[in-house]
Amino acid sequence: MRKHILGVLFISLLLNISAYSQNQALDEFISNPALRRANISLLVKNVATSNTVLEYRSKTCAIPASTTKIVTTATALETLTPDFKFETILQYDGNISNGVLNGNIYILGGLDPTLGSKHMGTQNFLTQWILAIKDMGIERINGDIIADASLIDNQGVNQKWLWEDLANYYGAGTYALSVYDNLCTVRFKTGAPGTIAEVVSTSPKQPGLHIKSYVKAAKTGSDDSYFFGAPLSGERTIYGTLPANKSAFYVKSDIYNPPMFVAQKLYDKLEDNGISVSGKADVLWTKEKGARMRVGINVIESPVLSKIVSEINHRSNNHYAEHVYRYLGARHKFGSDASEGADVIKSYWKSRGLDTEGLLQFDGCGLSTTNAITADFLVSLLIYEKTKAKYFDEFYESLPIAGENGTVKKLLKGTKLEGKVHAKSGSISRTQCYAGYIEWDGETYAFAVMVNNFSGVRSNVQKAIENLLLSVTDAD
Repeated sequence: MRKHILGVLFISLLLNISAYSQNQALDEFISNPALRRANISLLVKNVATSNTVLEYRSKTCAIPASTTKIVTTATALETLTPDFKFETILQYDGNISNGVLNGNIYILGGLDPTLGSKHMGTQNFLTQWILAIKDMGIERINGDIIADASLIDNQGVNQKWLWEDLANYYGAGTYALSVYDNLCTVRFKTGAPGTIAEVVSTSPKQPGLHIKSYVKAAKTGSDDSYFFGAPLSGERTIYGTLPANKSAFYVKSDIYNPPMFVAQKLYDKLEDNGISVSGKADVLWTKEKGARMRVGINVIESPVLSKIVSEINHRSNNHYAEHVYRYLGARHKFGSDASEGADVIKSYWKSRGLDTEGLLQFDGCGLSTTNAITADFLVSLLIYEKTKAKYFDEFYESLPIAGENGTVKKLLKGTKLEGKVHAKSGSISRTQCYAGYIEWDGETYAFAVMVNNFSGVRSNVQKAIENLLLSVTDAD
C-alpha cells in the first residue's frame, strides 16, 4: 500500500514538474522583449487525448501569413482528391476544308498553375499544340487565336493584397490561363551608388511591357527593390535599391497579361511553322452567348494535386496556392471572383463541425493582411486531418520537416525536435507563424503559433518559438 502511494506521489510530482516546465516556457515566451507588445495566438494539443499542453489567447484571431496554405491545401485534397488534375484544352470552332480552318483556335484555361512551370508540369506545350493542329490537317487559319480565360473573372490579383506586392513575382496575378509561373526575370546593370539602375533585358519578352526604373544602386549585397503596376497593364515601375557596380543583376517581376501572352506565343509559333493566321491573338474574358460549338484538339493535364500541394507547402508557392484556391470557387460557380473560394472553404469546414468563426480568409496563400485565423481553428483542422480526413497521408507528406527541408529547414536544427516536426511556416512584415505536428515519444501534438506585430529582429522571435515548441517534449 505504501509503495502504491509513493508511486502515485512520484507520478504526480512528474506531472507537476512537466506542467511547471511548460508554464515557465509559456511565461518566458510571452514576456520576451520582442513579443511583449505583439498579438499572439497559440495552442498545442495532444491529438489522441485532446489535452491542451500550451495555450495563450487561442480563440483570438491573428494574421496567419502562409499558414493559410494549410487551410487551402487540406480543403483541396479532401474535396478534389489527391489524383485530381487541372486541364488546359486546345479547341477550334467552325470547319476545316482543304487544309483551311474557317474558324478560331481556342486555348481553354482551366486554372492550371503548372503550365510551363519551372517546378513541374508540361514545358513543351507549344510544340504539342502545333503537332496537334497539324494532325488535324490544318495548314491555314482564317480566324483568331483566342485565350479563353472565362473560368474566373479578370481581376488577376486579389483585391485584399497590398499595392507593394503587386507586379512582384510572389504577388503575380491568378488567371484561368497562366503560364511560366506568371514570372518575368528582369536583368539590370548597376553603376556607382546613388545612380539609377538600367534595365537591360526581360525574359520572357512581353510585347507592350514598359519598365521605368527608379531603383538606385547602393552599397548593399542584397535586393531591396519592388516592382509596381496594375494587372493587365504593361506599365511597370521599380523602386528601392540594388547592389552597386553589377553588370548583371536579376530581379523577378510578373507576366502582366498571361492569357494574352499565351495566345500571342501560339500565334507566333504557328507562323514560324508555316501555318498562317489571318486574324489576331485575343483573350475571351467572359463566356460567349450563342457561341459556336467547339471541337477538342488537345488536352494538357497538370501533375496530380498531391504533387501540387506538396510544392505549395514545401516552397510556400503563392502562385500555385492561389490557383488551387480560385479553382475551389470556380468549381462552385463559373466565372467566380476571389470570394467564392473563401466561401467554399468555410462551408466545408463548418460542415465538418469546426468553429469557423475563427476563420476569416480572403485569399489562398496568406499574402493578404486581412486574413485572420485563430490558433484554435488551425489546431482543430490539424486534429481533424489526423483523425478523420480521407487523405491525411498526402496532407502530412506535403508539410516540410523541421531542420531538414522546405521553409522550415533551419527551424529546430540541431535540437531534439529536428526531423520530428512537420509544419508550415508563415512570414510577412512583422509576422511570424508556424502550424503543424510534433511527433515525440509516441505521441502526436497539433500546434499553431502566430505572432503579429513583433518588435526587433525576426530571428529572435523564431528562437523564442523554438524554445516554446521544445517545451512540448516535457508534456504528459
